[in-house]
Amino acid sequence: MLEKNVQTFIACDAEYEDSGIVLFGAGYDSTTSFRPGTRFAPSAIRSESFGIETYSPYQDKDMTDYSYFDSGDLDLPFGSVRRAIADIAMRSDIILKDGKIPFMIGGEHLVTLGSVMAVKEKYDDLYIIHFDAHADLRDDYLGQPLSHACVIRRCYELVGDGHIFQFGIRSGDREEFVFAKEHTEMHKFNFDGLAETVEKLKGKNVYFTLDLDVLDPSVFCGTGTPEAEGVTFGELRKALTLVCSELNIVGCDVNELSPHYDQSGASTAAACKIIREMLLAMS
Repeated sequence: MLEKNVQTFIACDAEYEDSGIVLFGAGYDSTTSFRPGTRFAPSAIRSESFGIETYSPYQDKDMTDYSYFDSGDLDLPFGSVRRAIADIAMRSDIILKDGKIPFMIGGEHLVTLGSVMAVKEKYDDLYIIHFDAHADLRDDYLGQPLSHACVIRRCYELVGDGHIFQFGIRSGDREEFVFAKEHTEMHKFNFDGLAETVEKLKGKNVYFTLDLDVLDPSVFCGTGTPEAEGVTFGELRKALTLVCSELNIVGCDVNELSPHYDQSGASTAAACKIIREMLLAMS
C-alpha cells in the first residue's frame, strides 16, 4: 500500500483504500530537446492548487464529494533514462494491481512511456488519446530513441496500428506526419473529430495523455517548447471533459509544465484547473 504524501494536490488527501484515482508526480526532464524545467512541475502544481477551488462550476461537481489519493513524487535518477521509466512503470503497476487508476503529473512527455507500459501490461487491448502541439513520433532524436520527442512512437510500438488518436498537433518533421498517415489517426491543429473518436472508443480501455503545450502559448507560456497558435483553455477544458467523462480511462497523465518560464503563475494555475476538471470528469 502507498503512503499519503505530506503535501497533496487540493482535496486529494483521502485514504488510499477509499480512492479510485491515485496521483503521483514524475518530475523528470533529462531528455528535453529545448528548455528544461518540467522536473519542478509536480511540486509547483501541488503548492499552487490551493489557489483554486475544489468546486467546478463547469461540471457542477466538488472534489470534496469524492475520494482521491496523492502518493507524492517519485525520486527519479536523472542519470538513467531507462531506470526512470522503469520506476514510473513500477509505481503505475502498484496502483493498477490495487484496482485503481494511475494519474501521473509530469515531467517531460517521455514519462508517459513508463505509465503506458504498466497499463498495457494489464489491459492488452489498449487505446491512447494524445493531446499535444507536437507529434512526438520521431524514431530517434539526435540518435536517442528515448526522448520526449519520440514518446508516442515508443507507445505505438506497444499498442500498434489503429490504437493512437492524436489531436492539436501542429509541429513535427515531415517523416512524423508521413508516419502518422500510415499508423495513427492524427487530427491537426484542433479537436475536430474528437466527438467521433469518443463514440468509436466507448467501452474500450483508454489511456489519456495531455501535453499542456497543446494550448496557445499566449494562454500557456510556461512550457519548454512553446508552439505558436494552439487551442484556447476553454476548448481544451471541453475536450478533456468529453474524453474523461465518456470513456473508460484506465490511466492518464498531464505533462510539460515548466513553471519558472511563467513568473505570473498563470500557466501553473491553468495546469491545476485542468487536473481538477479531469479528476471530476473521471469521478
